[in-house]
Amino acid sequence: MGTPLKLDEIGPWSEIKLEIIKKYAKAYTTILSRKKLRFNYIDAFAGAGLHKLKKTDEFIPGSPLNALFVKPPFNHYYFIDLDEKKTESLKKIVGNNKNVTISSGDCNVVLLEEIFPTIKYEDYKRALCLLDPYGLHLNWEVLQTAGQMKSIEIFLNFPINDMQRNVFLSNPEKITPAQKERMNKFWGNEYWYKIIYHTDGNLFEFKEKFKETEMLIVNAFKKRLKEVAGFLNVPDPIPMRNTMNATVYYLFFASQKPVAMKIVRDIFNKYRS
Repeated sequence: MGTPLKLDEIGPWSEIKLEIIKKYAKAYTTILSRKKLRFNYIDAFAGAGLHKLKKTDEFIPGSPLNALFVKPPFNHYYFIDLDEKKTESLKKIVGNNKNVTISSGDCNVVLLEEIFPTIKYEDYKRALCLLDPYGLHLNWEVLQTAGQMKSIEIFLNFPINDMQRNVFLSNPEKITPAQKERMNKFWGNEYWYKIIYHTDGNLFEFKEKFKETEMLIVNAFKKRLKEVAGFLNVPDPIPMRNTMNATVYYLFFASQKPVAMKIVRDIFNKYRS
């Protein structure tokens, strides 16, 4: 017997994220169900299907199950996770549903080689894709491909906490090659390095300027989603904060449609406080 599956324990910020995505998913399917389109849901870091709340040990449904409960329903659901134990758990929960495809593997490969090619704009297919990595485990190529396809909208966990702990160091020479490579893959190049380490002085010499630096990197990534990946509408992301009011990550949304941005902006604004 192998090691038993350990469910992800989540805090209130993750509950808020799940609520945001659930609310937008309902608006998304409601709008697209009126059109002659086939619309899909993709969860690239799907998990086991259930989460455990840190404070109460209560079990709550994860994003895949929330998506399955959305009405009107999506035409098809794609769930991916690198951990086979989690995908096996998800398969047991979902059961025999011909509208669900569950894959074990690296989403950077599965998305680009198996799923995205089936969701072409010219074939009247669309998708809402949740990219919720635990850290810097997503390649920029996935984001750029989604943006250029014009058929895919994304929610993205921008893992600022991982960046702060492992990459944004006061002395850039202390960044390990492995950490730098992770960051380069997430951004697609070393553009982030130029933002953080200015020629006019290192902002990290002054702790009071750290928040300023955080917003520089967040705004730079928003600009990159628009100008490089090609998403026309990217609202300001919402910070997901823990019980100590520290930002764990930023939740980004990106789409080609102005109406989509308006809906998400309204949802974000309800939770910003």
